[in-house]
Amino acid sequence: MSYNYNQSYGGYNPEDPEIKGFDFSDQSIRRGFIRKVYSILMVQLAITCAFIALFSFEPKTKHFVQTTPSLFFVALALMIVAIITLACCGEVRRKAPMNYIVLFIFTIAEGFLLGVSASTYDQDAVIMAAGITTVVCLALTLFAFQTKYDFTMMGGILLVAVVVLFMFGILAIFIHNKIFQLVYASLGALIFSFYLIYDTQMMLGGKHKYSISPEEYVFAALNLYLDIINIFMYILAIIGNSRD
Repeated sequence: MSYNYNQSYGGYNPEDPEIKGFDFSDQSIRRGFIRKVYSILMVQLAITCAFIALFSFEPKTKHFVQTTPSLFFVALALMIVAIITLACCGEVRRKAPMNYIVLFIFTIAEGFLLGVSASTYDQDAVIMAAGITTVVCLALTLFAFQTKYDFTMMGGILLVAVVVLFMFGILAIFIHNKIFQLVYASLGALIFSFYLIYDTQMMLGGKHKYSISPEEYVFAALNLYLDIINIFMYILAIIGNSRD
């Protein structure tokens, strides 16, 4: 499952004279925004990890979810509705507590879907993928904080890359070749690694050309969450395919 969204939602260009002096340039507001985003993100990841652990390491639960496909489709429907609401309805994602409620529904549904997907892999593969994802995401986040390179101008390139990845994914459904599947998973992990850097710098603001509005803390957390879970699933796919 590969998701990401156009960061034009809630984004702004700090060089625009009409918004010069925007509050987000204030260090205290920026720090508060970043803390709120990462607090939401940690809760989302905790919920997701709980689902993955439960479905992967509890045999009875694993068997139940794998033999009850109707739950998968219910969760899929909830996830789609929630994500469309957050992506398209600005008033919903900016207004508490509605934004938290919709995000919670999305996270529960997405966590369930990821848990079901992860349960089809060996337990040690899931643990290895989780460990690698943690190290990779931490390294990429630190890089995004420290690097002088501005990745916020890469939105168009990354969008094209996701479209190419989507087409690649369609082919992967019909081409059951180990090397092709490995290339697809590796490409996905690479693209979403760049997206993680991009979304992190969009959140940081400062000297970067483009930034996300501080009102969009739910949207910022959602983007980072989607980057991380996509990296995890592609790394898991790489490990799984390399063992077949």
